[in-house]
Amino acid sequence: MNRLLLAAYPKSYRSRQGKELLTCLAEAYPGRAWPPPREVVALARAGVQARARATVDDTTGPWWLDGIHLTALVLAALALVPYLQDVWHWALRIDPGQHAIAFHFSGWYPWAGGPGPTRLLPYGLLPLVGLIALLRGKPLIALPAAAAMIWAGATSHGRTLFGDEGKRGLSYYGLGAPITARDLALSGALCAACAVLALCPPSRLRRRSYRWLAPVVLAMFVAGGLHIISVSPAFQRGLFALEAAALIAAWVATAATGDHRWLIPVAAVAIVRTQAIVVQPDAFMQSFPDLVVLILLVAPLPALAITAQRRQAQALPE
Repeated sequence: MNRLLLAAYPKSYRSRQGKELLTCLAEAYPGRAWPPPREVVALARAGVQARARATVDDTTGPWWLDGIHLTALVLAALALVPYLQDVWHWALRIDPGQHAIAFHFSGWYPWAGGPGPTRLLPYGLLPLVGLIALLRGKPLIALPAAAAMIWAGATSHGRTLFGDEGKRGLSYYGLGAPITARDLALSGALCAACAVLALCPPSRLRRRSYRWLAPVVLAMFVAGGLHIISVSPAFQRGLFALEAAALIAAWVATAATGDHRWLIPVAAVAIVRTQAIVVQPDAFMQSFPDLVVLILLVAPLPALAITAQRRQAQALPE
């Protein structure tokens, strides 16, 4: 299991020092599959720092372009999260029955039995296509998917194709007010980011491995197999833990490099989430008071900016 810790490090580091690190762990903690929790945290932090330094050293494109690319990836994942169960059921041709997302009847797929209308595709397929295309550095494929998300949320013509889910179905909740497909801030921001990336030469965009989709497939398996939807407490706690880990990783990367690229996706998510709280499209679920949520959303922005400034100031005398 110690090899799993190596995944936090970039490929160049693993090829040079991976065996040495595994040997040191085996000698320091013989007979243990995992080192102590403190050592795990230290190794994960060092891995994030090493990845951040490797990212900054890569001069393929400017830092702000990579920040927009990261923003598009985060927004696509944010839009996909509520529909993990739905896409899993559709891909494996599983009749969700009473577990159909946001609906109390089956028959929502052409192959599912039961009363009610049918649809051809799940709405979550759009952000999934965008996420895969962005991972591979192909914004020209992600852009139409993001535009289709806007179309599904702004019109009533997608009911047969994506179903009413594209209009009023459950969407990402997080700590504050829900973000539904009708709220175009998320899909609009994703479309704008994809448009900027599409205008840039493909050689300047970072291409990531398909292995980054492994957590997405695992999340789909868990959500689809256990019928966990986005309003369940287990879903909310897991998503909150994931967001907290992502913010900590962004802070560690910023502190290690003094680079501002990780501030862009954090700011984009904060703006989208804040807009949903202000507009209040649906008061169905609010985990915390609005003021608490706004503080939690806004606080990371100055923290990352100050951290980057301090790191740059420290680098000048060096």
